[in-house]
Formats: sequence, structure tokens, C-alpha cells
Amino acid sequence: MRKPSVTCALLAAMVAEHRWGSPIVEANLLSIAAIETSDYDTASEVFDELRSAPYITNRGKRGIELNSSEFGALADFLYHECEWEPFEIKSRLKHYEGWNQHEWT
Repeated sequence: MRKPSVTCALLAAMVAEHRWGSPIVEANLLSIAAIETSDYDTASEVFDELRSAPYITNRGKRGIELNSSEFGALADFLYHECEWEPFEIKSRLKHYEGWNQHEWT
């Protein structure tokens, strides 16, 4: 089994901790993500990059959170970049209402 990328590890933690209207700050996300402490510098850079991802809402100093209106783009990223299986994505993105029309791009 291959080691997930830092981006995928951060997103997996965000999906697991997703709560409506509850952004997560960098320190808290890094502490719960499945990353090595030696990857914290990279994770900090990735956290900043995620602020501008379409499936992330940037809340400034309050942190970042998943943008539920862009779960389709997140599902595609998790499938293609993180190699999650569709059944895993469907079971973890419970609030995505677009499954009936979703095409894995």
C-alpha cells in the first residue's frame, strides 16, 4: 500500500472531521492528519495551497473548511489524485447530493 500524499492526508482528515460551519485551523488539522512530523513543513505549505482550492472555503484566521457546494470536484480529486474508490468517497461524503448526476471525470 502506498503512502498517501500530504494533500490527500489533509483532505482525509478534513472529510473525517467535517462539520457544517466549523473551519479547522492549521495546527489542529496537522495534529489529526496521518502525516509524519517530518512532513509538517510541507503540510503547512499544502494547507496554504488548499485555501484556494475550489472545494475549500477559506475562513482566513479561522481556518479552512470543505465547501459542500463543490463536493463533486472534491470527489473527483479524491478519486484521481488520492486513489480513493468510489464506494469510499460515497460513504464519506454523505452530504453530497449530486451522486445521481456525478460522472468520474
